[in-house]
Amino acid sequence: MRELARRSGVSHSAPVHHFGTRQGLLTALAAEGFAGLNEALSAHTDDLGEMGVAYVTWALAHPGHDAVMWRPRLLNDSSEELALARQRAWTLLSTTATDDAADSSDAKADSYAAFAIVHGPASLWLTDALPLPEDPVVLVRQITQRLATG
Repeated sequence: MRELARRSGVSHSAPVHHFGTRQGLLTALAAEGFAGLNEALSAHTDDLGEMGVAYVTWALAHPGHDAVMWRPRLLNDSSEELALARQRAWTLLSTTATDDAADSSDAKADSYAAFAIVHGPASLWLTDALPLPEDPVVLVRQITQRLATG
């Protein structure tokens, strides 16, 4: 927290006063990240493939936010802002991935598949577990097309 204050040019007690703890700071960053992701996803609620591209390109452009968003043990689960933003991301992905006529078990499986299909490559590329392709957008479009036709 002191290093954050030093880099921000504020007193060493300012981050503690504003965020309380390291967990409070990370929770605020995660909520901010989900808000940004939700904005990117909201632009594509009529096209699952493009929503997948938006998810991955947002994650690649915001690696710090992405890293903290998916580490719930570091976050304050009682944060209403975080809970609402996280739920909004799931709702956007799951409702775009499912057909209103699909039965409940198929819809749930489709929602999880859609999330995994875009979160997986983003996470693998951000952690350097797999090399980032020359054009990740092209590959993500190919990947999401398989989901849409499958």
